[in-house]
Amino acid sequence: MSQPRFQRRKEDRPQEITAAALAAFAKNGYAATRVDDVAKRAGVSKGLLYLYFKTKEELFKSVVRSFVIPRIDTLIRSIETSDMSSEEFLRGPFLEFARKMPGSPISVIVRLMVAEGPKHPDLVQFYWDNVVSRGLGAIDELLRRGVQRGEFRQCAISEQPALFVMPVVFAVIFKLIFGRQSIDTERLIETQIDLLITHLQGPAT
Repeated sequence: MSQPRFQRRKEDRPQEITAAALAAFAKNGYAATRVDDVAKRAGVSKGLLYLYFKTKEELFKSVVRSFVIPRIDTLIRSIETSDMSSEEFLRGPFLEFARKMPGSPISVIVRLMVAEGPKHPDLVQFYWDNVVSRGLGAIDELLRRGVQRGEFRQCAISEQPALFVMPVVFAVIFKLIFGRQSIDTERLIETQIDLLITHLQGPAT
């Protein structure tokens, strides 16, 4: 037997508030977003919002947990369980993941980190601990696997997993600054990853 509508609605409220917070952060930035704005977007009272989230910082963390961490978890699981070669994975699932990032909630958080991170070091640390360091760790494992299997040579690139996310960060920042005069982010990311792989496969210098 299905639950009464009001009970389902109550259970959905935290996710609806979190979605409203993401939209507000995307439009106004972190500092300029007021709890009142989020409550209005979510269609709830400010008092009700505070029953679920005591501070704006908790709202931010909820956005990361709901919209960003699941994507990172999926990538990590894929790397851990894949039987593809490292090159195949980088050109396949990883490239697909990277292509989608500039238009995803991850891009909103990156923009916030760039624009307002220095004023909110606790939020930056939270994002590093739960997203960035875990993602880099997974890419590092993929590169190490490629070196161990003889696909890649040991070099500076194989030791710098951040190089594989830099084109994504650049694309987000470029769009943030220039907007409509932006670049083809998918082609940029694909080209950069191809260059990195080509160098990893090249002869030792």
